[in-house]
Amino acid sequence: MPTGGSDRDEAAVRASVNQLFEGMKKADSTMIREIFTPYARLQTVVNKEGNVSIQDDAIGKFITSVGKAKVGALDERLSGMDIKIDGELATAWTPYSFYYDGQQRHCGANAFTLIKMGGIWKIHNIIDTRRKCL
Repeated sequence: MPTGGSDRDEAAVRASVNQLFEGMKKADSTMIREIFTPYARLQTVVNKEGNVSIQDDAIGKFITSVGKAKVGALDERLSGMDIKIDGELATAWTPYSFYYDGQQRHCGANAFTLIKMGGIWKIHNIIDTRRKCL
C-alpha cells in the first residue's frame, strides 16, 4: 500500500516540475539541468495515423536547446497537476498547452516520474503526448 507523501513532499514535487517550466520560459539551461537525475529520459508518444511509437530524446540535447532559446519563447502552460507519492518515488500528471513565441503549437499531457535523491525531488523521466489543439 502506498505510503503517500507529506504536504511538504507534495509541494517539493510541484516546485521541481514548475522549475522546469520556469527555466524553459527563462531559457535557463542551468536552472533546469539541476532538477534532473543523471540518467533522466525525455520521451514522446507519437501517433501517426494510428501507428503508435515512442520517440526518445536525449535529456542533454533538450537542456542545450532550452539554453539556446530566446527568453520567453518556450511557454508551456499547465492546466493542472495530479501528484502521487510513495516513499522516494513520485509521479505528476500535467495537462498542458505549449506556446512558442506566443503561438500555440500543441497540447497534451506530461507524465513525470520523480525520485527523491539527497532530500531533493529530481525528475527522472518525462513522457508526453502532443496533439493539435482546437
